[in-house]
Amino acid sequence: MEYSSIFERTEMKYLLSTKQYLAVKQAISKWMEIDKYGRTTICNLYYDTFDSILIQRSLEKPLYKEKLRVRSYGQAGIQSPAFVELKKKYKGIVYKRRVAMPYSDAISYMNGHEAPMSNQIISEIDYFKSFYRNLRPMMYISYEREAFFCKSSADLRITFDQNILYRDTDLSLCSRPYGSSLLEEEQVLMEIKASMAIPLWLVSILNTDHLTKTSFSKYGNAYLSSIAKGVYEYA
Repeated sequence: MEYSSIFERTEMKYLLSTKQYLAVKQAISKWMEIDKYGRTTICNLYYDTFDSILIQRSLEKPLYKEKLRVRSYGQAGIQSPAFVELKKKYKGIVYKRRVAMPYSDAISYMNGHEAPMSNQIISEIDYFKSFYRNLRPMMYISYEREAFFCKSSADLRITFDQNILYRDTDLSLCSRPYGSSLLEEEQVLMEIKASMAIPLWLVSILNTDHLTKTSFSKYGNAYLSSIAKGVYEYA
């Protein structure tokens, strides 16, 4: 399995209707094609402190914010490939660093044991873990993703996420994807990821369909929905 380990890019997000999603997917087909993994189920465990300081700071929309998660592509098995990912955002630029290891090793590492390898990215994650201390899994989020890459530039990608589900119990990537939905019926989250300015043909598509950028954090929205649900259940 070939995956990149380091990313530096801007990310723009749009909430689309099913009709808009189909129109945009058709419009970009001249310049982009779906990646070799096709439609993929992506499963994530987001780690945070006991008092959720990471996501609370992120929701304040500071110039700098960071997150730590473990990701698998599809429901994980003990020896399935998994990724420990450190994601930072500063002044609109997203920096992502990640290392691959078997899922069991990833969970062991996140539980305080040594990583099965040593490199610069592990050192950065170690520092993050020691700075915040006692991190634990706080939210499971999964979604169905279609990812497209530009035929003329690998620096441009567009993803479409559907069926975004979250839960704050059963926090294991070995469990099947299930949970509460973050999107309304027939909504699709589109993300444009680029390390340079987006091309004019894409600007034209966005303008033609009157698409407007939005701020949408999966973990942030899941956290707020989970809090609201708890308040409602115990009111």
